[in-house]
Amino acid sequence: MLSFLAGSRSYTKRFAFYVGRRCRASTIKDIADELHLDWQTVKDLEKQYMREQLRRAGTPAPKVIGIDEISIKKRHVYRILVSDLVRERPIWFGGTDRSEASMDEFFKWLGPKRSAGIRMGVMDMWKPFRNSTKTHAPQASILFDKFHVLRHLGEALDTVRKSEYARLSGKGRRFIKGQKYTLLSSRENLTLEGRRSLKLLLAANRRINTAYLLKESFGQLWDYNRKGWARRFFENWRDSLKWQRLQPYVKFAKMIERHWDGIAAHCAVENKVALGFVEGLNNKVRVIQRRAYGFRDEEYLRLKILSCMLPAL
Repeated sequence: MLSFLAGSRSYTKRFAFYVGRRCRASTIKDIADELHLDWQTVKDLEKQYMREQLRRAGTPAPKVIGIDEISIKKRHVYRILVSDLVRERPIWFGGTDRSEASMDEFFKWLGPKRSAGIRMGVMDMWKPFRNSTKTHAPQASILFDKFHVLRHLGEALDTVRKSEYARLSGKGRRFIKGQKYTLLSSRENLTLEGRRSLKLLLAANRRINTAYLLKESFGQLWDYNRKGWARRFFENWRDSLKWQRLQPYVKFAKMIERHWDGIAAHCAVENKVALGFVEGLNNKVRVIQRRAYGFRDEEYLRLKILSCMLPAL
């Protein structure tokens, strides 16, 4: 006997799962046009499918969590996304902003027993996330995400680039203009033309060249397995800023000093976490947001994000 969806006499669960699987890689409009269905009907069937995915995945009991914020609208409207970094899946999407109170909602949802099982929290240097984690999971180590830290350094480099562009005039500007991506990208990600532009820029401007080399070298910090060695490297890196007139880098170094414990925690072997999943998830979320652009149904966005790393039914 065929099993029909609750509240629907027209569509079986098998058909809903077929529609849901198709929507994992296509837009609602494309599937609606192909199957000659109403747009809203396809969306409702997909939501049924995603809810079943989450039900079968079960209630999470994470040991290592990753915490990030997602901008869902213009004017800085945020939601918090929490992932299980061991099972490599997002487990919670919610809050009303990126405040400590919104982060508290996650731990309330998870419950005291499961919160007590968290061994480590990986996050950016946003204080509300850290405070909430320390309150509800005081046993957990706090690690600051390498990619977020390096993003701050990239912003410092771009500030140097802008200040040099403003300081120079005429021909001195031509090597700097439009080179933000070239400076902030890894060499291996640049095209041949991009590498040539980078070489010309670094040869033409001594201050940008110094800032670029300092940015490239800072990534070595995460290669150390002992906190003492990491600390020595950082202090040498910070000392090299003297007389360089790189104020954005001095500001960055002070930020690292304030958050040192959460950065040095990476040195412990048990705290080594493969963050490739985090980057992969961020890419998936960006794709989902582009496809869902203009949707006012936040529950649909929540389901899409939470089910995006789950196996198909």
